[in-house]
Amino acid sequence: MKYLLLLPLVILLSSAGWRTDFEKSKSDAKSSHKLILLKFSGSDWCLPCIRMEKEVFGNDSFKKFAGSHLEMVNADFPRLGKHKLDENLAKQNDALAEKYDKDGHFPYTVLLTSDGKVLKTWEGYTGSKPAEYIAEISSFTNAN
Repeated sequence: MKYLLLLPLVILLSSAGWRTDFEKSKSDAKSSHKLILLKFSGSDWCLPCIRMEKEVFGNDSFKKFAGSHLEMVNADFPRLGKHKLDENLAKQNDALAEKYDKDGHFPYTVLLTSDGKVLKTWEGYTGSKPAEYIAEISSFTNAN
């Protein structure tokens, strides 16, 4: 229940740094030599998604790291009518799920090259610390 009370804050935080236009993010990642972090979330119903947003992606050290190394894309699948996505964004997110998250896991996070090649995936949220995600992603950004 306490996570539902945090929901408006989480939705606000999730918009900071996260984009929704995947093709534009790919283009920007290519020109800036960054990787893409694509997250599949249910921002208004998935408690592990809400927790991961708050504890990892909302963490200052993660946000600082991501700003320098990643283009971040949020493929959200809200259920509440007041959070309904516009039709084009919903279609894009469905297409991204068909390509990168066929089994429909939530949360599901994918690290991609600027060409859309999968480098690493994270299924669910296990309570890992932001530093653990940073270290794992760094192994790819340093190799890139």
